[in-house]
Amino acid sequence: MNNDQGRTTFSSALMVRRWFLLPWLAGTLFGRAATFQETFSADPETRGWRVFGDASLFRWSPTEQSLSVTWDSSRTNSFFYRSLETIVTKSEDFSFSFGVRLSDIQAGSTPGKSNEFEIAIGLLNYSSATNANAFRGAGVSTTYGVRNLVEFDYFPDAGFGDTFATTVVSTNNRIFPAHNFPLTLSAGDNFHITLVYTASNQLVRTMATKNGASFGLPPEQSLNDLSLSGTPDFRVDSIAVISYSDAVQAGPLSVQGSVLAHGTIDDVQFVMPDPPLVGLRLRFTNATWRTEFAGRMNWTYTLERTTNLSEWWPTSIATVDNGGTVSLVDTNQSQASAFYRVRAERP
Repeated sequence: MNNDQGRTTFSSALMVRRWFLLPWLAGTLFGRAATFQETFSADPETRGWRVFGDASLFRWSPTEQSLSVTWDSSRTNSFFYRSLETIVTKSEDFSFSFGVRLSDIQAGSTPGKSNEFEIAIGLLNYSSATNANAFRGAGVSTTYGVRNLVEFDYFPDAGFGDTFATTVVSTNNRIFPAHNFPLTLSAGDNFHITLVYTASNQLVRTMATKNGASFGLPPEQSLNDLSLSGTPDFRVDSIAVISYSDAVQAGPLSVQGSVLAHGTIDDVQFVMPDPPLVGLRLRFTNATWRTEFAGRMNWTYTLERTTNLSEWWPTSIATVDNGGTVSLVDTNQSQASAFYRVRAERP
């Protein structure tokens, strides 16, 4: 899976030999569980979690069965992440949740940057997030602006009040926040945060509990919903605990901020949309090889073939799925033995 100049591609190991379905792919080809959950009961690195940036900011605790985190904006952009193994956009429903407990947090921790700065947990696009010129504090910026985020942010008080903020950043660096203040992510308390996005009304709804009880603003102990109606799209492919750098920020130094916090993250869950293709079948009919599968709306599919497993050639016309079964035919057959795969792209 990769992101290349705005185009998202998904070319998983959906590979079949010309004469039969490879048995080690059966679980992948016929779908997968729609829910990913991490309780940190075992080493997360054995379950696909990785670190980008400063690895010293993240440490798994086998005793507490949680992830110990340092959010330090004086360090480089860093995040502890796991691939979702799919691409999530504004066109599909999804949700994610996590538990968080802070032991301490300090605004204005970097000398000369005395204002507020966020700690973050959420969804990101790996390619966008690892861009060396991406800085969250830069805001809307052609040069330094971040892209492709759906995240929960917390800003400790530095004059504006402790703030919960659900934020979406589009593929073209437009920023859409929903702020709630004064709300304190108090040290020593157990918070559980849930973000639910529904595509039908393009609404992100954020809910929180504190030590098991509903938490928010009166009268309904709720958090503000974030409407994305009419806004640009986003492309996210990983869930991450994020420590942003304060190195580049909008405005003069007098308004810039920083943060230093320590805490734990546990019980991370993400409910995914369906994978790009399900139920892949290959069959020989009318002297041609044909693959069929259930696709997803607005994905483009191409059948590819190889004889050496290193060079792949398209053998079908690229097809955009508008719902239902997708059928791709090898239009350039040869007599040589070959392997096939389906390439799925999200423009």
